[in-house]
Amino acid sequence: MTYAITQSCCADASCISVCPVNCIHPTPDEPDFGTTDRLYIDPRTCIGCGACADACPVDAVFPIDKLTGDLSVHADINRERFSEVPADYPWGKPQFPRSLPTHAAAPSVAVVGTGPAAGYAVQSLLRSTDAEITLIDRMTTPGGLIKYGVAPDHPSTKQIEHTFATSYKHPRVRMHLGVEVGRTVSHAELTEHHNAVVYAVGAPGHRTLGLPGEDLPGTLAAREFVGWCNGHPDTPADAVELSSERVVIVGNGNVALDAARLLLSDTDELVGTPIADHALSALRKSKVREVVLLARRGPEHAAFTRSEWVGIQQRLQGRIVVDGHGGAAESIASAEEGTTAALLRELPVEDVDWDRAPGEDRRLVLRFSSAPQEVVGDPQVRALRIGDGSGNRDVATGMVLWSVGSRGVQIPQLPFDEGTGVIPNTGGRVEPGTYVVGWAKRGAAGGIGANRACASETIDSLIDDASAGRLHNATKDAKAFNKLLRSRR
Repeated sequence: MTYAITQSCCADASCISVCPVNCIHPTPDEPDFGTTDRLYIDPRTCIGCGACADACPVDAVFPIDKLTGDLSVHADINRERFSEVPADYPWGKPQFPRSLPTHAAAPSVAVVGTGPAAGYAVQSLLRSTDAEITLIDRMTTPGGLIKYGVAPDHPSTKQIEHTFATSYKHPRVRMHLGVEVGRTVSHAELTEHHNAVVYAVGAPGHRTLGLPGEDLPGTLAAREFVGWCNGHPDTPADAVELSSERVVIVGNGNVALDAARLLLSDTDELVGTPIADHALSALRKSKVREVVLLARRGPEHAAFTRSEWVGIQQRLQGRIVVDGHGGAAESIASAEEGTTAALLRELPVEDVDWDRAPGEDRRLVLRFSSAPQEVVGDPQVRALRIGDGSGNRDVATGMVLWSVGSRGVQIPQLPFDEGTGVIPNTGGRVEPGTYVVGWAKRGAAGGIGANRACASETIDSLIDDASAGRLHNATKDAKAFNKLLRSRR
């Protein structure tokens, strides 16, 4: 009995390290690792031992004969991944962590952030060193991107939070919440009390298009909308108003699909998920009947992953259409098998009349080859003006969500690259004793699991510096740091 990996895969390679026959790919030293939306099990070499299922932190691995209903498609997805790969292909071998040499003193390390990048960094530190770890987060609840960035109707993906919570309760870990670097404490004060500081602060900033009217009431980032659904304290309960019949989402990546799926779901399907009460109440009363995913380029450049597309297609069940503008149908029909555009081949194509109000049935419309020009309205959004090669047209809407990417923000006393939105680093090392991991290190790309290899690289740099005696010479200890925080609060 072979196993298969399903949509909720976090791709962190926990399963790879326990597989006795190396049948799970890509491994951390193979090219696709860190960018793939999931890992895959080769059914030709899987021996059905179940070790991967036991190790999976998000319950994404199942025996193939247990994949019924909506999950059954994942057996085919795993098999197709290896359809053109010879059974004796020389795959890379799993990688294993390093350890701090015995001659090096156990460092005291501050980790700023409690999201997935921080979680993997703490796991790596606990596994590879005897470090005493101080966890710091500006939020009053730990979890970061897992708690606030993963859509509430993806509860399996959120389960990895329990794995990190176990590490956070380790005897060598202390946690301080509601502490913001640059406001509550400074970077210099962290280095005064710790031998090393690891920044796992993510990419909390939002990219914008610089269009006229993009700050009007009724516009916000799709990521903020998902955070609102999760009860993020930075997004007020009344920040989202769902009285418009049509919502336009600019972008078509996974976050855009998350927002569209939440807006169009039957609210009974959201009961029992970690969705915030205010969001569930607002969605119950929502007047939204149509969500438009607007993309500048054609279907061949769609940014969503196959896993997310399968999820929304199963949820909406025949309520997705492609606007035929710009030769979208021809591009989809001619798309190569295995490409993102080919996933759209079975969808109906319609010449949408944007002058008409949405119909009674809720649906998702994919509109390609159209660029946003201006958000029209005063004082509230009433339309999005788009250019489509044949002139401009206004698409009536009362809500516009931007899903064009995230970027990091500068931390006082640390270098920052405005162009890339990251903290400049080499292998996670900003300077000896100061490190960065996750999106703040490499930019806002890659899912939760990509942070595991990213964290391993950063902690390896820390181990190198600790072995060479290059860490900060902390002049104060954890007790003094606790006292400092009490005085600041």
